[in-house]
Amino acid sequence: MPNDRLADRSAVTETIQALTAAWAAHDDQAYADQFTPDATYVTWVGTRYQGRGDIAASHRELWRKFLKGTTLADEITDIRFPTADTAIVTSRGEVQPAGRTRRLGKVQTYVLVRDPDGRWRIAAFQNTKHRTLAEAFSFRFAPGLRPTA
Repeated sequence: MPNDRLADRSAVTETIQALTAAWAAHDDQAYADQFTPDATYVTWVGTRYQGRGDIAASHRELWRKFLKGTTLADEITDIRFPTADTAIVTSRGEVQPAGRTRRLGKVQTYVLVRDPDGRWRIAAFQNTKHRTLAEAFSFRFAPGLRPTA
């Protein structure tokens, strides 16, 4: 892998790490700053937010109400670069209650782009609850659904 691609992988990983650090600090502006100004953000319940303002406001409210004191676990499983300035990241993650850990039960997809100053920012995010029982059932009765990778 060329050195520039290694540097890009590292920079993309740093963006995701900054996202989880901002979550831990419950800093809605630092969280939203990891996204492009017009980013699309889709939650695991299907709510769609558009732009940094929506992303910041929704997280400010989440941390004030339902997710107070939580952290975000995020384990990158794959990074691909379809173009020099675009990265697709898949990961497993979970919101963690204060002082506790949970199984990483969600699957995330991030699309990151390199902005004009060279910084990687998230342009799109999709979060899906991993339904292991439903998945196992479907694989058992329709084996052709099982991914090869």
